[in-house]
Amino acid sequence: MLAARQLVHVINLQRMGFVCAFDVQMRYARYHLDELASRPYAQGIDVLLLVEHNPVYTVGLRDKSYSKEDEEKLRATGAEFHRTNRGGLITFHGPGQLVAYPIINLKHFKLGMRDYVCKLEKTMIDTCGFYGLKATTTKDTGVWIEDRKVGAVGIHGSRFITTHGVSLNCNTDLTWFDHIVPCGLEGKTTTSLSKELQKKVCITQTIPVFLKAFQERFGCELTEMFLVTQDHNLMPTPENLRKAEVV
Repeated sequence: MLAARQLVHVINLQRMGFVCAFDVQMRYARYHLDELASRPYAQGIDVLLLVEHNPVYTVGLRDKSYSKEDEEKLRATGAEFHRTNRGGLITFHGPGQLVAYPIINLKHFKLGMRDYVCKLEKTMIDTCGFYGLKATTTKDTGVWIEDRKVGAVGIHGSRFITTHGVSLNCNTDLTWFDHIVPCGLEGKTTTSLSKELQKKVCITQTIPVFLKAFQERFGCELTEMFLVTQDHNLMPTPENLRKAEVV
């Protein structure tokens, strides 16, 4: 008999600010961490959060190069600016960019952090491949089409529980990247699916392709029971999942 594939709940947060989405990430990470700490009634739930952020520049743990003055200059562009606990250097998130945050227990997938990052990169590569684009990884972080970066990776892990994730430029306004050195890589440029294909490829078109690639790479089952909801009380929680089992 084949072993059951790990279940991952897909939640589309749609358009949401970075701080609000981070709060949702922490909520699901806490379920896992409470279960690991053997808290009463705690139940970790593997989820894949999808979101399109309002314009925001985020800086990772290793990036100490952006001063308060630099921060104010970036805020003056109309974007937010946040320092985060993820790996990697500075990047931009905004409209037209698919951001995916897997909040999962890597032990459920028998993965270490290095293999996890590799599967995330291959998920984006497969998504590009669906559109006939040859994307690869290089010595530099992220996913590339020749020397143009189309996807970024920035993650955090604690006790095998993951937060943060990946971003894939669909029809992003790439001029936002002109104000920074993306991921600290001098002389590199960014691109998008739309720019490479010379036609509009939006997030809604890309989500099903990305989800199929994620499911295949992680060998999991995706459930979309909570895929489109703006009511956070209806999201997968231990309580709501127990209710769903009763119905």
